[in-house]
Amino acid sequence: MQNNVLFLLTLVAMLSLSSLNAQRGVRIAYIDTEYILENVPEYQEATQQLNAKAQKWKNEIQQKLAAVEQKREALNNEKALLTTELIEERQEDIDFEEAEILDYQQKRFGPNGDLFIQKKQLMQPVQDQIFAAVQDLAEGRKYDFIFDKSSDATMLFSAKQYDLSEQVLRSITRTAKRTQAQNRAERKAAEEEELIPEVNEELEAREKALEEKKEARAEAVEKRRQEILAAREAKKKEAEERRQKILEEREKARQARLDARNQTDTSEETEEVENGEETTQPSAEKTEEAPKTQAELIEENRQRKLAEREARQKELEERKQKILEERQKRRDSIINARKN
Repeated sequence: MQNNVLFLLTLVAMLSLSSLNAQRGVRIAYIDTEYILENVPEYQEATQQLNAKAQKWKNEIQQKLAAVEQKREALNNEKALLTTELIEERQEDIDFEEAEILDYQQKRFGPNGDLFIQKKQLMQPVQDQIFAAVQDLAEGRKYDFIFDKSSDATMLFSAKQYDLSEQVLRSITRTAKRTQAQNRAERKAAEEEELIPEVNEELEAREKALEEKKEARAEAVEKRRQEILAAREAKKKEAEERRQKILEEREKARQARLDARNQTDTSEETEEVENGEETTQPSAEKTEEAPKTQAELIEENRQRKLAEREARQKELEERKQKILEERQKRRDSIINARKN
């Protein structure tokens, strides 16, 4: 809540300052402290050393706690063999040792522990360098406000062109080079490299206009690309519809051929029925039976074919059974011959 209030106050101050400096306009920029810290070699090296030390402390604490746990398990296993006084004495020793380990853990990792203090000591010099570089950039380039993107102040949008993180990082690097310079020539080169150029509003206006043209050109290219993609999708959809239509027409033609074939088969069966009707007509005349319909004739012909098929199957079954009986007889005669 406090950060939001500070942010609102900053916006109010910006608006009031913009009304006072309407001709020049308010110049705003921001930095990303996390990005700067990730690219400072000395900070990264010190952080790795500190993390290794913290991991060593964690392993040491875990080993001590494991030893205490083993002692507690051993006491639980030996309680049946010990007196009450010995049990209480050993339990006190275990509790005291565990309390010492927890105090040691708090000393290393607590809010005011060694890890917190060493992190603060590690951060302070780099933060001072970042602050000094930001002050120089603000004065040299006439910025009114410079925010920190990685702080608690909410930044809903940040354009890359207003990011000064690279400039701050270069300034810190140049300062380190100047500090580590061995002779006068190296120090002079580092000082000249550290100079911050004055702001040129006319040049910035031209660069801004050029940037806007680039963005407009990129938008036009993207729009054209989307139109091409849409036209390509439309063609693909049209080709798929044509393909589907051809498949449907082929299916209709195949179905028509099947219907024609079925109709031909029906006609042939009708002719067979009519032929059967002609062969049975003399007997019908003799018996003077009523004429049969076409459906009855078809059913009669079908029943006749089924009867013939069943007769053939019965004949085959009888032949098969006869063959099996003969084989059995031969097998029995062979067995009887062997027994005799």
